[in-house]
Amino acid sequence: MNHPANPPVDEHGKPNPIVNAVSNAVAALRADDDQLDLAEAHEALGPKAIEKLTVQEARAQPTVADAVRALLQREGKPTDPQALVPGVRSSDLQVEGAAGPLPATLYTPPGSGPFPLVLYFHGGGWVIADRHVYDGGARGLCAQSGAIVLSVDYRQAPEHKFPAAWDDALAAYRWLIAHASRLGGDPTRLALAGESAGGNLAMATAIAARDAALRQPLHVVSVYPVAQTSLNTESYLENAIAKPLNRAMVKWFVDHLINHENELKDTRLQLIEADLGRLPPVTLINARLDPLRSDGAKLEHALRAAGNAVERREYEGVAHEFFGAAAVLEKAREAQAYAGARLRQAFAAAAPSAAATTATGL
Repeated sequence: MNHPANPPVDEHGKPNPIVNAVSNAVAALRADDDQLDLAEAHEALGPKAIEKLTVQEARAQPTVADAVRALLQREGKPTDPQALVPGVRSSDLQVEGAAGPLPATLYTPPGSGPFPLVLYFHGGGWVIADRHVYDGGARGLCAQSGAIVLSVDYRQAPEHKFPAAWDDALAAYRWLIAHASRLGGDPTRLALAGESAGGNLAMATAIAARDAALRQPLHVVSVYPVAQTSLNTESYLENAIAKPLNRAMVKWFVDHLINHENELKDTRLQLIEADLGRLPPVTLINARLDPLRSDGAKLEHALRAAGNAVERREYEGVAHEFFGAAAVLEKAREAQAYAGARLRQAFAAAAPSAAATTATGL
């Protein structure tokens, strides 16, 4: 047996075997069959414990998106995103961030514009991942909403600590307002969306846009957002060793993000204590097997208390990151359809009527 003080190199960052076994046993009791299949495909790729790694090592770990591809390959199914979501076209471009250009992907639905537009922010704890990892969520939203989706890579910590990502998110929204028509979109029909850390950015950007007197988005879709900074909520304790996101990982993300502890009180992170009045309608999506589930519930309560229209759906049997896995998860297909329907409803209410269009000769 190797001495614990001198483990072999390949043991670095490996999950604790006892915790790992307990986590798998709990998931086997609580998760849907297709979620279990996806979790097993992810585990087969040998992911290490993010919270035990350097940032560079963490960014190189296999993702849930990698597991989706592996599962599709194992089942002899196509993995090309354009085959998985037919009709949606994608192209890369750059948008102007707060400190320079940001890489972005534009997803365009079938049909002729001008289309509504959704600015989308990926997850990854503000430290890891990028828009490519979250292609499934952004592409699915495009198909389900009938809107152009612009997915932007904001600056990440620890190279760019708080609030760089939030500054980039607002700058990207300003850019979208200015360039909507050139992208084939309708600048009067805008929305915000995001997953996890990006779900936080979507909400925070709606607040910042209101405070800056910018054109307000018509809707916000926030998927399992970070909405507060306590690690002792009901779902953090219940899902402390869940996969693919656990309590220790969130602490690791936040430790790399902030400059000092006082920033945990900043309402861009502590969204539930922000001024939430006069915001557009919000759709919140949560997974039951997720440490962030209670964040969504708390945000729903705070938004409602501030007088906003809000709906939240909690999906049983699935875990954090499920939303973008519609190629293999039934609940993800349901959640994407729900988010798309909510966006369509918001855009339809703001669209000029046919009678008005005819009357004005437009």
